[in-house]
Amino acid sequence: MAKPGYRVFDTQVARITRMSPHFVRVTFRSDDLEGLGWDGPDQRIKVVLPLASSGFDDVPFEGDWYSAWRALPDERRNPIRTYTIREARPAAGELDVDFVAHGDSGPASRWIAAAQAGDRLLVIAPDATSDEDSGGWEWRPGAAHTLLIAGDETAVPAVGAILEQLPSDARGAVFLEVPERGDALELRAPAGVTVQWLPRGDATRGHADGPESAPEYGAALVAAVTAWADAWVAVDPAAAAVPAAAPAAARELPTLDDDLVWEAPAAADDGGLYAWLAGEATAITTLRRHLVKGLGVDRRRVAFMGYWKLGRAEG
Repeated sequence: MAKPGYRVFDTQVARITRMSPHFVRVTFRSDDLEGLGWDGPDQRIKVVLPLASSGFDDVPFEGDWYSAWRALPDERRNPIRTYTIREARPAAGELDVDFVAHGDSGPASRWIAAAQAGDRLLVIAPDATSDEDSGGWEWRPGAAHTLLIAGDETAVPAVGAILEQLPSDARGAVFLEVPERGDALELRAPAGVTVQWLPRGDATRGHADGPESAPEYGAALVAAVTAWADAWVAVDPAAAAVPAAAPAAARELPTLDDDLVWEAPAAADDGGLYAWLAGEATAITTLRRHLVKGLGVDRRRVAFMGYWKLGRAEG
């Protein structure tokens, strides 16, 4: 039987770094992480959060962990949330994960608010010793000569890793909507790639249920990306056409929430535009619809990932 592409890594918190009002970087340490794989810059992993009553006693470590986890009774099923590798140093047994902290709005936010060095956390991530495809990453720009990258705060860690791996001659635009102005992080991008931060700021104040419930969520992102795309297509309409070398259909990927939208095209080698859109499902779908149906951008040039959806919790 083939060794699964993913496995459970048993780690401890080594360092906690507050980077902004809402971004917290946690560095995990374990000799086990020497076997960690990182196949794409937007590599997704899952963190398993402890239960107050039993910690990690019922977490399945072997075989089909997901089916075994789903089969557990609700009270024994540890919360699982999806994150992105921000940086990995397998030789040192270290992994950096950036968390978005929104007070006590969910189990991950509650965990990060109380986390301390030495705390245990389980991470489900690619196994570098497996020959199986781990999947879990979608950045495939191929030979695109123009990049459009857009997302909310949940996409910022992936975007940071993507930018650091771009060639020096890359060109394009990045749009990132975040809770407030202080959440604009220092990201390293090539000179030809502009990065625009879009703080919601005052737009979400006065909503008692927090930023996720504010009706303005995603509005700044949609407006900024739509304006850029309209102007870009007017100047270079040919770059939005069908990529000649791309396959006929995009690849659909499953998620933990069947309501989420997700489509990731294979890489094309004919230049043109490549768009990578990730974040709240409604905003991302709106952007994809404008690109594909409104402007005529071929769908095989647009990767869009609904990381989450307003009012819905993963797992």
